[in-house]
Order: sequence, then structure tokens, then C-alpha cells
Amino acid sequence: MKELDWKQPGACGDGNNCPEVAITPEAVYVRSSLLPDAIAQLTPTEWRDLVSSIRAGEFDV
Repeated sequence: MKELDWKQPGACGDGNNCPEVAITPEAVYVRSSLLPDAIAQLTPTEWRDLVSSIRAGEFDV
């Protein structure tokens, strides 16, 4: 896999337990800063659906 440009949410600050995302034209990669070798790969459509579901509160408990 080529080198990816990982981004963390601004709310994480200097924390070490944060989600990280790398976006390429072909895919969106997601990982935890605690487990950087465990990477999930999503299509752009899957990523948009996930973000929409999070914003809609579908994962709130």
C-alpha cells in the first residue's frame, strides 16, 4: 500500500486514542491511532453513507 496522508479530528488534540482517516480518489481508509496496522478500506459511497448515518445519530445509544 502506498504511503497515506492520515488525518485526525481536531478534537483529538495530541491524544493517542483517535480515529484517523486517509482519503484517496479510489478509497477511504479508516484506522485507530492505537492500532495503526488495522486499516478498514471503504468505497467513497460507503464512506458517505457512514458519515451520514453518524450525523443522523444512528449509532447513538
